[in-house]
Amino acid sequence: MSDIHVNCDGQVAKVCLSNPGKLNAVDIGMWRRLREVFGELAADDALRCVVVHGEDGNFAAGADIEEFAASRGTLEQGVEYHTELIGKALQMIAECPHPTIAAIEGVCVGGGLEIASACDMRIASPQSRFGIPINRLGFALAPGEMQHLLNLIGKAATLEILLEGRVFGAVEAQEKGLINRIADDVPSAAMEAARRIAQGAPLAARMNKMLARRLSSAVPLTEQEMQAAFALLESQDYREGIASFLEKRKPVFKGQ
Repeated sequence: MSDIHVNCDGQVAKVCLSNPGKLNAVDIGMWRRLREVFGELAADDALRCVVVHGEDGNFAAGADIEEFAASRGTLEQGVEYHTELIGKALQMIAECPHPTIAAIEGVCVGGGLEIASACDMRIASPQSRFGIPINRLGFALAPGEMQHLLNLIGKAATLEILLEGRVFGAVEAQEKGLINRIADDVPSAAMEAARRIAQGAPLAARMNKMLARRLSSAVPLTEQEMQAAFALLESQDYREGIASFLEKRKPVFKGQ
């Protein structure tokens, strides 16, 4: 049975994409569950980081194409499938207030690459494979899905991936800016990164995410958003960060 498994390791949540026998292809139920899961995780202020990974040595082999005939056989179905189902799930991942890491092993193509692109960081194994071979299916990548890839690697690399439809390796993925680093032991490297993030001030991490997202858009920050960015100077975490630095000790951040 396909599913999205969630478990917590201290202040780090681990979200597992699971569809045995299909390289974790993301079916309709999994897209719906992803949206629900990230809504629940976003509301959990105790969390500091979320790691997304796949089961049994693969990240995800895209959407489950076997469902297409029944789930998006008409224009109306297709619009709903891509905007309400996939688009909203990816939006929930991208807008999660907690930092997110995609731990990529094996296949990361199609919808799997879209999920990884919506995360903040990507760590991949040397054997991992990437691509969106959508040109073989006769339709374009939906706007709500393309946006995350476009924001990550820009127009030229995005069009290369979509127009050629090639599947390529980790080194080329890193050259294109798709992944941050390559690691032989991806689960360990991802958890090490997550723990480093978790040791930092959570309010500052969330503000950095919000500012990066907003400053990447063409719409200037509002006065309210500018004030919110500097409001952390009045937080307990800021005072703790300064005090711990001066006292030469590790900070203890409480998210307050």
